[in-house]
Amino acid sequence: MKLGSQRGLFEIPEDIVYLNCAYMSPQLRQAREIGERAVSRKSRPWELTPEDFFEEAEEVRALFARLIGGDADGVAIVPSVSYGISAAAGNVPVGEGQKILILDDQFPSNVYAWRELAQRSGARLVTVPRPEDYDWTRALLEEIDTDTAVVAVPNCHWTDGSLVDLARVGERTCEAGAALVVDAIQSLGAHPFDISEVRPDFLVASSYKWLLGPYGVGFMYVGEEYREGNPIEHNWINRRGSQDFSRLVAYQEAFQPGARRYDVGERSNFALLPVAAEALRQIIDWGVENVSETIGTLTDHIEEKAERLGITTTPKERRVRHMIGLMLGPDAPDDLATRLTTHNVFVSVRGESVRVSPHLYNTQEDIDRLFEILERVAG
Repeated sequence: MKLGSQRGLFEIPEDIVYLNCAYMSPQLRQAREIGERAVSRKSRPWELTPEDFFEEAEEVRALFARLIGGDADGVAIVPSVSYGISAAAGNVPVGEGQKILILDDQFPSNVYAWRELAQRSGARLVTVPRPEDYDWTRALLEEIDTDTAVVAVPNCHWTDGSLVDLARVGERTCEAGAALVVDAIQSLGAHPFDISEVRPDFLVASSYKWLLGPYGVGFMYVGEEYREGNPIEHNWINRRGSQDFSRLVAYQEAFQPGARRYDVGERSNFALLPVAAEALRQIIDWGVENVSETIGTLTDHIEEKAERLGITTTPKERRVRHMIGLMLGPDAPDDLATRLTTHNVFVSVRGESVRVSPHLYNTQEDIDRLFEILERVAG
């Protein structure tokens, strides 16, 4: 189902054409109001109770689990993608000579931990080259074999939205006896996802992009095989019995159940968790399939206008619906994004691609304005 314009739920001035959700989403008006009230709670610490350290965390954990079709026991609260990827790298078994697969030009948060692990374990970090036909799925399937220990990939490439079919990749990864680790920051909330179809060992996403949440809050889903693993840090709140503040020095070896052992210290962020929860509720209310379909009408419009101008784009059958790359070629000015910004049009240049990432607050008029200014400033 296509949704109508949701611009009224945000606070974007009429003269702003913001097509850059893959960089950072605007805050929902209601979430901003909730956040302002949440920040003020620190002014009255006598009103914060021990229960507040747990109830809001469990609420947002359950909402994220609902979004991906998983169970709340499998969800950890993390501050960033790199934190979650580092936790995954600290738990997946990797032997000398085995392969860790990543994509060409993959975002650094899902690279550095694997580089370190490869150096420490004697494994090989193998970069899958960018395919000319944008078919990352085929390229990955050809590389996964019994020597593969880890497949660490996104659902779509961050530079242009080109798609990785995680269900097919996950199946092959499982057959090879390898671990699947997914950086889903550029897809969750705008691209349909079902944990039962993909079955990742670890899946991580920060909330400040397509989950419409605040900076500094993220989520990690952990497969059942790794729920007894080793967390990055040993904090008090992820230990069994931490709800009883009077017995915190009755030190516990056991952790809270499930993936909670991976929760970041001070996860009970009274200012940010309510904002993240409100954003998740709104996305669930819209329905991710509806979000994807609606944004897809805009990226289709972008593709059509680009084609008329002779601009190559990420082809529809090889990309997600919520993001598209425009390949302007070597003659495009280096400061193209800045030139567009001077006209209140906001996109990103990532690699060789002008990445355009609209959301439900955008209209076809925004797309027309983008191309009007693009023709004027691209040289």
